[in-house]
Amino acid sequence: MRKNNFLFVAFVTFIALVALTGCAKREIKNIDSRGQNIICFGDSITWGYGANPGEDYPSLLAKMTNIPVINAGIDGDTSTEALKRIDSDILDRNPLLVIIEFGGNDFLRKIPTEQTLENIKNMVEKIQGKGAMVVIVDISTSMLLGEYHALFLRLAQEKKAIFIPRILSGIITNPKFKSDFIHPNSLGYNMIAQRIYRSIITYLDQNIILRQGKK
Repeated sequence: MRKNNFLFVAFVTFIALVALTGCAKREIKNIDSRGQNIICFGDSITWGYGANPGEDYPSLLAKMTNIPVINAGIDGDTSTEALKRIDSDILDRNPLLVIIEFGGNDFLRKIPTEQTLENIKNMVEKIQGKGAMVVIVDISTSMLLGEYHALFLRLAQEKKAIFIPRILSGIITNPKFKSDFIHPNSLGYNMIAQRIYRSIITYLDQNIILRQGKK
């Protein structure tokens, strides 16, 4: 009986340690960012194609965080085109945290994966150089854009950026959450906003604590 109790306690302890490790937040560059705005930098998914006015994910995220959120999404944008507007749309707008969401149009326009990765790497470096935190959003699914998942994850780890995997999971395969074949509807964007909020709120809270401590 004592042996069984010991094994049970050891098992519970192991599970607890695994859970704590999995919940631990990684070190993120510029966690002490002094910027004021969350900026959502992306294509039609960020812009809100298929949603009603005010129901795109940046608008919903602003309500959840109570922080100014700027929608810098452009329908149909590729990472190559976006890199050309990063100064005016991102760096000059006092970023606190920038959410990068690209890849879909690169894939459709047959831009080499290596070029997409290089473009996003350049975005990350420029944004971090401005002193802001960076989030890399992965739009891959089990059926589409699978090669982006591992590449974006590795980039986020190397650059100490926040990584949000498979943001469209359960949306792109369910007509209830879509406005067309690939774009979410208002319900789908609400799911995206919630997923992003859950992924960034700990870092935003930590940022507030650090900034208050430096006053």
